[in-house]
Amino acid sequence: MGADSCNIEYLIGRQAELNQVSQVLAIDGDLLIAGVPGSGRRTLVRYAAERMEARVIEIDCLRATDSDRFLHLFAEGLLQAFKSTTERSLIQNWSTQQPIRLEHTANGTQLVWQKTSTDKWTVLEALLGLPQTLAEWLICRIVIVFQNFPHIRSWDRSQQWENYLRQEIQRQPQVSYAFIATVAESWVLQSELQVVLLGPLKSEDLQPWLEKVMAAQGLTFQPQALTLFLDYIQGNFGDAIALMRRLWQNHQLTKIAEVNCFSTSLTSNSSHSVLSPFSSSDLIQPEQVHSSTLALVEDLARTFEALLMLLPPSQVRLLESLALDPTDSPHSREYIQKHHLSRGGGLQGAIASLQQKGLVYGAEYGYRITMPLLAFWLKHRLA
Repeated sequence: MGADSCNIEYLIGRQAELNQVSQVLAIDGDLLIAGVPGSGRRTLVRYAAERMEARVIEIDCLRATDSDRFLHLFAEGLLQAFKSTTERSLIQNWSTQQPIRLEHTANGTQLVWQKTSTDKWTVLEALLGLPQTLAEWLICRIVIVFQNFPHIRSWDRSQQWENYLRQEIQRQPQVSYAFIATVAESWVLQSELQVVLLGPLKSEDLQPWLEKVMAAQGLTFQPQALTLFLDYIQGNFGDAIALMRRLWQNHQLTKIAEVNCFSTSLTSNSSHSVLSPFSSSDLIQPEQVHSSTLALVEDLARTFEALLMLLPPSQVRLLESLALDPTDSPHSREYIQKHHLSRGGGLQGAIASLQQKGLVYGAEYGYRITMPLLAFWLKHRLA
């Protein structure tokens, strides 16, 4: 089961959010899309931009280890969005009045500038102004997408660059800014940015897509197996794909084993009747879903263990408690006493940190662990 067979309709259950983002981009507005990794944040922006016929410039701030790297990523994103000869000619004309020039080298076309600290602000101002200029010249909409925006603070200690970028949002009427983050920070809530929250998908939205993908592989869910599958993945699209692939792989291995067994029986000159080589059922049973989930989390165990090693003990303890005993009230006295959690600010800090890391949903989704397979592994290991 390849990647293409799983991506029939990636925006499953996101039609309302797609309409919301499209409406913001239609008026050249700005927004923040908050959700855990794998919830479809970038894809949502791309679909909405395509619907509005807008160009998309993407900058992953996680890759920006310093200000120089940030500028280069911005420049790369610009050239990726504007590739035609006409567009590159416009950029070339623009650069004659800027501290930036367009160079054609053996490695391709690049925007280059002198690498001195005094020129960085000038370069940033020029790069941020170029999308607005291109929007006016080409009569088009442009969306600048900042992925993992808070990560620039790892080098922007004084938040000088961050504050400048926030101010720039108001200055470009034909350019939309889309910030992609795990949670909406306080500055976003105090700004005019539209906030779009992506939570777990609903089972009723996932089920038709799930059945369609598996049917394309010749497989059908027994009703209880489908219910168990949806319960295990809890609306996580990435985990759904991973578990579907494991189910399909296990089914294929079973068929291969039966073919081999059938061939061996034919050459043994046995007088006894033998089973059909494809006697394994194409109807997925609940025990197959469970065994495939167990096998999958065993393969992921080292990754999960490494993740826990990076977390403070208080956060690990909270994750384990939520896996064993899900609750929408982790702050309650009874829950704290039952699981021996830290009280007051310690617990609140652990919850906030896990939310920021994208490991736990907030109150709006009942403080669920965002990675169902991690929750399954924790529960299985502790039990």
